[in-house]
Amino acid sequence: MKKYLIAALLLATALSYSQEVITEENPKLKRNFNDVVHNKGRMFVYWGWNRGSYSKSDITFKGDDYYFTLFDTKARDKPKPFGIYYFKLDEVTIPQTNFRAGYFFHDHYNVALGVDHMKYVMHNNQVVNASGNINTGGVYDGVYNNTPINLEKDFLTFEHTDGLNYVTVEVNRFDTVDNWIGFGVKNIDINLTEGLGFGVLYPKTNTKLLGKERYDEFHVSGYGMSAHVGLDITFFKYFFIQYTFKAGYINMQDIRTTASKSDSASQDFTFLENMWVFGGKFNVATGKNKNKNK
Repeated sequence: MKKYLIAALLLATALSYSQEVITEENPKLKRNFNDVVHNKGRMFVYWGWNRGSYSKSDITFKGDDYYFTLFDTKARDKPKPFGIYYFKLDEVTIPQTNFRAGYFFHDHYNVALGVDHMKYVMHNNQVVNASGNINTGGVYDGVYNNTPINLEKDFLTFEHTDGLNYVTVEVNRFDTVDNWIGFGVKNIDINLTEGLGFGVLYPKTNTKLLGKERYDEFHVSGYGMSAHVGLDITFFKYFFIQYTFKAGYINMQDIRTTASKSDSASQDFTFLENMWVFGGKFNVATGKNKNKNK
């Protein structure tokens, strides 16, 4: 079902760039998107939750007495069961969350700043191939040459669980498509949005490596880029709910793994993210520039 929803959203996004939808044969659908809603000068904020999935990743660990790579490691997200902490102010960051604030500099375009608080957990007890060397005086010492190894917890735990924080600036297009789909319910607008984002990764990485003391601190570790498409339903011009599908690439070349600055890890991978958010829109322009919504 998910793949059909994604295909439908992508198709609708492509069509949304059309300036005139249909001709005389369908007069009901003849209105130009530019005539629907004036957004320029408005701001918006939203909050919500996400689920993520990640590609396999090669992870390289380096320190004074080791340098090795684990190939094709698998990872998953870590959603919390739905509960009251999703809404409590002192616990809202426990789930996988999304926050963003933006400004419409054009009726159809906005710029937004926010964070996708995702979570990334490497699977323990998976068997992967390793190459490199370890010389810590422990049971895992040796030279590895594409050698299978079981990722036991005594060897490694590796999580970006507080979290895989993707801090981005996004530029988005926004189109109201009520007329195109023949929707005419008063005080409800159907909108398509799509855009591109670029930002930095600021994870709090929970790592325990080769018997060393557990490390869990925030650190700017790399960069990411992404593209997304979404469906927005706005009520009474000011309140909205939105579903967004996002795909992206993350490259982290400076992941802290222990208290020693000489120890680090690096990895890159692609991700898919499903987001469900709710928020509000409000006018900030005044005088002659104040927007007149439909």
